[in-house]
Amino acid sequence: MREDAADTGIRIRFEVAYPGFGLDVDLNLPGRGVTALFGHSGSGKTTLLRCVAGLEPAARGVLTVNGACWQDSARGVFVPPHRRELGYVFQEASLFAHLSVRRNLAFGLRRIPPAARKVSMDHAIALLGLEHLLERMPDRLSGGERQRVGMARALLTSPHILLMDEPLAALDHKRKQEILPYLERLHDELDIPVLYVSHAAEEVVRLADHIVMLGEGRVMAAGELRATMARLDLPTAFTEDAGVVVEGRVAEHDDHYHLTRLDFPGGAVWVSRQAAELGRTLRFRIHARDVSLADHQVEGSSIVNLLPVVIEDIVGADTPAHVLVRMDAGGTPLVARITRRSSEQLVLRPGRRMWAQIKSVALLA
Repeated sequence: MREDAADTGIRIRFEVAYPGFGLDVDLNLPGRGVTALFGHSGSGKTTLLRCVAGLEPAARGVLTVNGACWQDSARGVFVPPHRRELGYVFQEASLFAHLSVRRNLAFGLRRIPPAARKVSMDHAIALLGLEHLLERMPDRLSGGERQRVGMARALLTSPHILLMDEPLAALDHKRKQEILPYLERLHDELDIPVLYVSHAAEEVVRLADHIVMLGEGRVMAAGELRATMARLDLPTAFTEDAGVVVEGRVAEHDDHYHLTRLDFPGGAVWVSRQAAELGRTLRFRIHARDVSLADHQVEGSSIVNLLPVVIEDIVGADTPAHVLVRMDAGGTPLVARITRRSSEQLVLRPGRRMWAQIKSVALLA
């Protein structure tokens, strides 16, 4: 059911009640890019994804996807799952065992009339790097290869939205690292909104533009990834893995010292030499534990990444010995995890100007 064609974005309002668990969410999400549904096991991530797919018969609410109304319980609107223009990638790819990779892909493609196809067979094969796998049978594929075929088959249904339910959960670390670049290509090259379920922070910070943090079936936070990761009022801020995500532009290569400079609003950082052309945008993470503070620009230090910052907030951390400090670096948020003693000795307070010393930068690539 088509609403106003100019109405873009994803409107999700669902209530589900089961014995011992309830889901109650009200969200307005971007109509493009990757939105991560993030939270611990049992937080409601998969239930919410199933509501979007129309697979939760007890769910009542409203769902519109870029102007198309798929559900409005108050008006008696319910588009059945097989008529919702979506692709669904599960934790394990369910391929037809008796069909080759090529024929598995063709099965997804033939469901869509030629005039309605958004993704061609050749494009899907190239995006997921399947050229050398087309004649193989599923039992001759690795777990990562099977998932890539499953993703390509979902894309060939020309979905208006792609649902991914922890697609890397069944893979070991090596296979995850192999498949993440393909997911990044989907993000960069396709204009299809993705809802990506995960409880792995590494995947979320590498792939997502927007994040929804769920807990006990409720929305704890929702917003643009970088701003949300810098919030100090969320449980994720109080862990050892706390930190911020930054996007920087490749501005310089120093071949003598094998370094690359990344510029971003508020400053620049040097990282190990990257095989990336000038002007390319790279995403990186700065962990709170890798940021220290000084009241002046320190010279003669092995720490080369120094940024002028303004203190915005200070809160207690997960131990009584530490605090978390949120700062603004010319428009880029940073978070530092330091001892409470250091905070008092430096007389830290909101509004004070300091220097952030960044000991390490983790590139997300």
